[in-house]
Amino acid sequence: MLYSLLTSLLLMTSSGPTLTAATSDTALLLTDFTANSSDLGWYVVNDDVMGGRSSGGFTLEAGALHFSGSTNTNGGGFSSIRTAPVSLDLSNQAGIRLQLRGDGRRYTWRLTTGARWRGRQVSYWADFETRQGEWQSVSIPFSAFVPRFRGYRLDGPALNPAQISGMGLMIYDEQDGPFELQLAGVHAYTAEAN
Repeated sequence: MLYSLLTSLLLMTSSGPTLTAATSDTALLLTDFTANSSDLGWYVVNDDVMGGRSSGGFTLEAGALHFSGSTNTNGGGFSSIRTAPVSLDLSNQAGIRLQLRGDGRRYTWRLTTGARWRGRQVSYWADFETRQGEWQSVSIPFSAFVPRFRGYRLDGPALNPAQISGMGLMIYDEQDGPFELQLAGVHAYTAEAN
């Protein structure tokens, strides 16, 4: 009971969508793309914002988000999807766990906070590998997230898990060609659960 109360206090919302979370003994559910899961307001950002030629998008199906398209390194070479603004205090968690089925390519999980570099928003990236056609659970500790601005690595500031304001999935692996990933769940896990 106390754990449920603390978990409810852990998740707060801002002007973004209402985010509800379910708990288990091992992880805090952020979304599982079912009717009982909050709509996080996913939207697409591809490299065409900078003159690139990649394409990508997503569909939401019961129990999964399907992210697919094609990257073209003659330009930016990336495709991404991001959530609308959220307000999450994940300071009692150790990292993000994704349940997914990939295509053998490398992807990036992206987090944002209120951190700024020269007045611009910093994003935090952590890369992970996928296995072709296999469902897998990928655990990414918060310590693995690297601060970046428009893809360029920064020296800081470090990620503050108490101030998560957005999440995203990106492909930016310097390869041309089609990509496809199914995301079935996003959790925040504790150190004991890893």
